[in-house]
Amino acid sequence: MIPQPIRTQVRDAVRRGWERAVAEGSLAPLGGDASAPDVEVEHPANPDHGDLATNLAMKLARPYRKAPMEIATLLAAKIVRDAADGPSPVEAVEVAPPGFLNVRIKPAALEAVVDGILSEPGAWGQVEPTSTRSVNVEFVSANPTGPLTVGNARGAFVGDLLSRVLEAGGQRVTREYYFNDVGGQIPNLGASIVALKRGEPVPENGYHGEYVGELATQVPDEVWNEATAPGADSAALVGHWAAGLVREGIEASLERLGVHFDVWTTEASLHEAGWVERAVERLREHGDVYELDGAVWFRSTTYGDDKDRVIYRSNGEPTYFAADIGYVAEKFSRGFDHLIYIWGADHHGTIARNRGAAEAMGYPREHVQMLIMGWVHFVRPWQPGDDESKVRIVGGKKMTKVGMSKREGTFDTLDDLLAEVGIDAARWYFASRSANMDIDFDFGHLREVRELVERRRLRERTPGEDAEKGVDLGVYYVQYAHARIASILRKAEDAGLKPAMTVAGTLGDGPEAALARAIVRLPEVVEDAVGGEETQGITAYATELATAFHAFYRDARVIDPAEPNRSASRLALARAAQVTLAQTLGLLGISAPEAM
Repeated sequence: MIPQPIRTQVRDAVRRGWERAVAEGSLAPLGGDASAPDVEVEHPANPDHGDLATNLAMKLARPYRKAPMEIATLLAAKIVRDAADGPSPVEAVEVAPPGFLNVRIKPAALEAVVDGILSEPGAWGQVEPTSTRSVNVEFVSANPTGPLTVGNARGAFVGDLLSRVLEAGGQRVTREYYFNDVGGQIPNLGASIVALKRGEPVPENGYHGEYVGELATQVPDEVWNEATAPGADSAALVGHWAAGLVREGIEASLERLGVHFDVWTTEASLHEAGWVERAVERLREHGDVYELDGAVWFRSTTYGDDKDRVIYRSNGEPTYFAADIGYVAEKFSRGFDHLIYIWGADHHGTIARNRGAAEAMGYPREHVQMLIMGWVHFVRPWQPGDDESKVRIVGGKKMTKVGMSKREGTFDTLDDLLAEVGIDAARWYFASRSANMDIDFDFGHLREVRELVERRRLRERTPGEDAEKGVDLGVYYVQYAHARIASILRKAEDAGLKPAMTVAGTLGDGPEAALARAIVRLPEVVEDAVGGEETQGITAYATELATAFHAFYRDARVIDPAEPNRSASRLALARAAQVTLAQTLGLLGISAPEAM
């Protein structure tokens, strides 16, 4: 059995020290209006200060009306006594101004965790569920009017990675894709195809690009005959056929990326099943709907919006917002506790109205969450004559912003990205950046990195060599660490050496202890990712662990037939590092190769 995360053990030890101080009368119980603060434990910025640190003494200074250093000194003594009296990961506690408690961990605590990894590798990295809620995560939801672009496919990376993180925290996640197949966009696509098939110019509000021409060559005879029959709405008929084919392509692209959806919902189905009508009637019953100028309105301002919103236009046609209302009701009807929508940066204005409608229908407002992604700005190396208003500095290089438009047919597709840089590099790229930050996407740079790796093959150079020259190898650097350990284990077996069953008594100091301290952090990283609903901390940790292993292998002779016992323990530690790297990459949906 793998012990609790080290950070959790230390947090409990600090809390016990505080409770001991209260029980022994050194500190009074907090009562009245004073609430007990949470015990927070973090890694100090300077590792020389200790393994972990807490600011509890500074939090207690005001309620106890004592100096933080005085409280810290008292708590340190109690924590050390607690460690002497029973099981505790704490070896020593140091007090530092203005009142920090810096904690050093017992080697035995590290050894227990590493031994747990070796005995149960499949369970490593799992954390105690912070919530068992059932969550619906809706993402991508790009309109079926063209292939997925790199821009709108950002939602695929963000949504899938978030779903993986939430599942790691014990939550039950349903991944959902919503197709907007109602409105003028589908007929516009159809009109574009019809025009090309007839040899006519594409309409002004139509769609351009090679893919439209390809669709025009694929229209089945039966669809074309029906669309060109007298009185037929050719644009709508061809548009709906094309949208179906585009949808198949979108599903195939996402499967190629390794993103699997549990539910596919269309806007039309919400209207056909009566969800929109029933949801609007529910709002009407609560007095939140009124009519004005022939249109039907929702009193959105009652719920924090800047103005009321139209549900049905004066001609009786429903707005997109009408479907949004029905969709909220339909989702909650399936038993979800929490809804997460992952939207683009142009959807800020729709948050208040949707959460307001949910509240008006009786659902908890806070259970409808919108995660807004930052913009993806496409850039390429600057060239003389470029519009200076579009020039930006990216990574110290002068780049030019490039416009992308699905309607104009000027874009790079998700399939282009996967073909050029691979699934793992693409996943890493988006996982390593906060979802709400804007991205300057340099397609060419990612391609160059992959070509560098393919050309030089990582085993032909010293790890980190290219990074020192300003090239960020990203996922390849981490994957190489995993593959390198696999190679070491194979060579050790050829030399008649095997990993030990335990590392007990071997992690007191030196390169072993440094690597172990990096290994045992994985559950903390997962906990933080679940709490923050972000993944960049996971990629940062993977890089740190890979760096720690390379340093360990540099400083410690792992395969040494002259010292089989030491080699066995070092091989065991290397194996624990390999398991940790694999679990970390797996959480991101990235492969952990045995060879590179």
